[in-house]
Amino acid sequence: MSVLKKSGQPEPKRIVIFRALYLGDLLNAVPAFRALRAAFPNSHITLIGLPWSEEFVKRFYFYLDDFISFPGYPGLPEQTPDLPRLLSFLAEMQAMNPDLVIQMQGSGDIVNPMIDLFGGRQTAGFYLPGQYCPDKNCFLEYPEHEPEAWRHLRLMEFLGIPLLGDELELPLFDGDRAAFQQIKDKYNLENEFVCIHPGANAKERRWPTANFAIVADRLSAQGYQVVLTGTEKETPITMSVSLHMNAPAIDLAGKTTLGTLGALISKARLVVSNDTGISHVAAAVKTPSVILFPGPPSIRWAPQNTQLHRRVWDAMGKPPSEILPHVEEHLAAVQAQAS
Repeated sequence: MSVLKKSGQPEPKRIVIFRALYLGDLLNAVPAFRALRAAFPNSHITLIGLPWSEEFVKRFYFYLDDFISFPGYPGLPEQTPDLPRLLSFLAEMQAMNPDLVIQMQGSGDIVNPMIDLFGGRQTAGFYLPGQYCPDKNCFLEYPEHEPEAWRHLRLMEFLGIPLLGDELELPLFDGDRAAFQQIKDKYNLENEFVCIHPGANAKERRWPTANFAIVADRLSAQGYQVVLTGTEKETPITMSVSLHMNAPAIDLAGKTTLGTLGALISKARLVVSNDTGISHVAAAVKTPSVILFPGPPSIRWAPQNTQLHRRVWDAMGKPPSEILPHVEEHLAAVQAQAS
């Protein structure tokens, strides 16, 4: 029996999830969203997220019904807080009077006091020992040593919600495939292509662009078209890779929506990327990848399918000569499995 749906009590009509983070963070929460929707099929589920997340909610309409843009909060690094908007946001939340608020932002050390201000009839989420915990019956001690997807699945388990697997998802629609076809036509993109994603939000998680160029040139010499991906603000990074390359590359930084990017990645033979959101897109659409991590082995953000995805640890200081064997061996292995 779920602690959120006790005997004789109706299921919550309005559920609010707070997770104001980036693409990889939300993709890793999808298995928990899936379980929550199955447990409460008639509830209205709203995601409070960063402004970009509205596109994500529309794509996952079968798990999430609505979106509210979060104005930021002191101490959270993802955006500069809009304090006047924060006050009106809290007033709007209190007027909504949600039946259940679920804190999925992280450990809760910063946001749990704010969650109380939402005015939910019941709250659930994570807490850290010694930090504020709104309700120990519904708040789980933050599982530090779990993969990111499983942190949220552990919360679902704790709340008595049956799980429906830990696989990531990224649904693709006809419009996404049509937009991808337009890209193929415009850039003469053929079927044998690889995607190189040299960007990442944090500079310390970016392998040098000149190194990516060497990998890209090697793949081009093997007959693959090279596609560079990134956000609009990452165009200087992809341009740097392109300028360092001897072979031509198709630079799509800033030219794809989430759906078009998903369709592109789903057709790629391989993704080579820093540890950033694109690695979780590759996992969600089941495209092989080689992911370069800045530090020692850690399970939190690493793709779980080690046959499909190769993880290279402490990669930032490694030269291309040490990365290329990973790329070529993994590409050969996944092609052999597919044949």
